Amino acid sequence: MSSDRSGLVVVDKPGGMTSHDVVARIRRIAGTRKVGHAGTLDPMATGVLLVGVNRATRLLGHLALTEKAYDATIRLGAATTTDDAEGEVVRRTAAGHLTEQDVRAAVPRFVGDIDQRPSAVSAVKVEGRRAYARVRAGEEVELPARRVTVHELRVDGVRRDADGLDVDVSVRCSSGTYVRALARDLGEVLGVGGHLTALRRTAVGPFGLDRAHSLDVLADRFELLELTDVAQEAFPTYRLDAEQAAHVRDGRPLDVVLGAPVPVAVLDPDGTFLALYEQRGRTATAVAVFA
Repeated sequence: MSSDRSGLVVVDKPGGMTSHDVVARIRRIAGTRKVGHAGTLDPMATGVLLVGVNRATRLLGHLALTEKAYDATIRLGAATTTDDAEGEVVRRTAAGHLTEQDVRAAVPRFVGDIDQRPSAVSAVKVEGRRAYARVRAGEEVELPARRVTVHELRVDGVRRDADGLDVDVSVRCSSGTYVRALARDLGEVLGVGGHLTALRRTAVGPFGLDRAHSLDVLADRFELLELTDVAQEAFPTYRLDAEQAAHVRDGRPLDVVLGAPVPVAVLDPDGTFLALYEQRGRTATAVAVFA
């Protein structure tokens, strides 16, 4: 592709790669250094990773704040240092007495606005350093709980073996929600411990697996969603007249009511994406200008 094109790549991240590894691969494919991602996925996780190329990197911080969806497997009967299968088991507890109904009855308490304590190995910063970096350096990290929203937590199946239960779930949640923490907390509520053994992100905002491509496919045929298309799908929109569009190209405030409490994609009279604006009292001001 031309190295000066801008847009969004929806990657189906494979297991075993970091999000940074994916960015490095896309840099080589796209032929540009200006590449970034929205919403980190752990190496064990697979699924939708949004990667911005050139000017689209300036959208990533806003795209990362959108609702996300996951399919996951929670192992009940063992707690780990990382709340997932990559950590060391710190406690095993017999879980054979639990029934599927026990599991389903515990799930609703994790739906809605909840206070969630992030995993100690998360990317949350503590005094300027990532929590996982402090843990790897031997420090003990206890992160404070924060408010997140779980829109849906659905049990898709419960499988039993001699050592415990595997619970397959589907999750729709706000940005900042840790599915690993949901696994840990479900295990704690049930009294047997729990951790995440599989995680696949199925959507970030309007971009789902049906739009995602593997890195091998992208190497052969680079699929780039244009900025205007991304903006119209991911944000509310507001169509400008010619005079307003000229103001936006200069980054000036607009005397308009955008009609949304979130950033709005403003479009020129031809429908081309120019900028993100947000309402500030009676005027709308620029968040990021792309024209």
